[in-house]
Amino acid sequence: MDRRMFVAVASAAVVGHRIPRAFAAPSPLKPMAVGLLIKPFGAPEERIKRVRDMGFSNCFLSLDDYLGRFTTDLVPIYRDLLEKYEVVATTVEVVGPQPLVWDFLRGPSTIGLIPNETRVARMDALRQVSDFAHQLGIRQVQTHCGFIPEDPADPKYPGAVEAIRAVAQHCQGNGQSFLMETGQETPTTMARMLRDVGMPNLGVGLDTANLILYGKANPVDAVDILGPHIRSVHAKDGRWPTDPSKLGEEVLIGKGIVDFKRVFAKLHAVGYTGAITIERETSGPQQIEDVRSEKIYLENILREVLA
Repeated sequence: MDRRMFVAVASAAVVGHRIPRAFAAPSPLKPMAVGLLIKPFGAPEERIKRVRDMGFSNCFLSLDDYLGRFTTDLVPIYRDLLEKYEVVATTVEVVGPQPLVWDFLRGPSTIGLIPNETRVARMDALRQVSDFAHQLGIRQVQTHCGFIPEDPADPKYPGAVEAIRAVAQHCQGNGQSFLMETGQETPTTMARMLRDVGMPNLGVGLDTANLILYGKANPVDAVDILGPHIRSVHAKDGRWPTDPSKLGEEVLIGKGIVDFKRVFAKLHAVGYTGAITIERETSGPQQIEDVRSEKIYLENILREVLA
């Protein structure tokens, strides 16, 4: 397979489990291949090259800084860079526009598609990134939907259902899955939303640490509830919140309480074959050092699980 054909196949891949046949595509990635979340704005070649130089085959694109800037000239730039460095872009994500406050006090009123004040703008942002990804052949769009009400009788719940359905329908028109990232809600609440939206392309992006950072669930148990719907995974570690105003602490993978061996074993058991994307929320040289050690840690566990 030459490089151009590689990228054509790679970009068309849907990474995940039990995706409806209409959204399925052959993947050039090995099952549960470890990848890296990057924010490429301002230095796309440097960031994509780093993915390959660090030994990753795939990346997850966080694109909030491109909101309002998804011009047509970006498409060939990204297509050429992914081809040049033979990197598969599995998923795109936006969570903006602002305001976004990642805590327990203002988070419920600022994060995701739940707050009425920012819902229309966030839906528009997701449509923008879906259309951009569609031109690159990227078949998964992900976001935090926010603090989904646990009470389905909450007056905010019907509007949230309609908003998520509308975005999922737009992604469906682009041949994409729309993924809700875990964190602000219990796995049962997310399962209810999956049922109530009722779209075949709606799935789950499992963030192993967010469930802990928000005090909502253990990721091992979350796989029991959400397993058939998980189509992407963020590998991240953390500790439970001890201050009721602040989220728990994200830490180096292996230093928190996520039991990655059990999470991966359960994902493997339900047939998940998608990427395992490292997300390390540090920056600069420390982030690079952390990611290198996390990659080794995860790949050692995955070799044992997949043996």
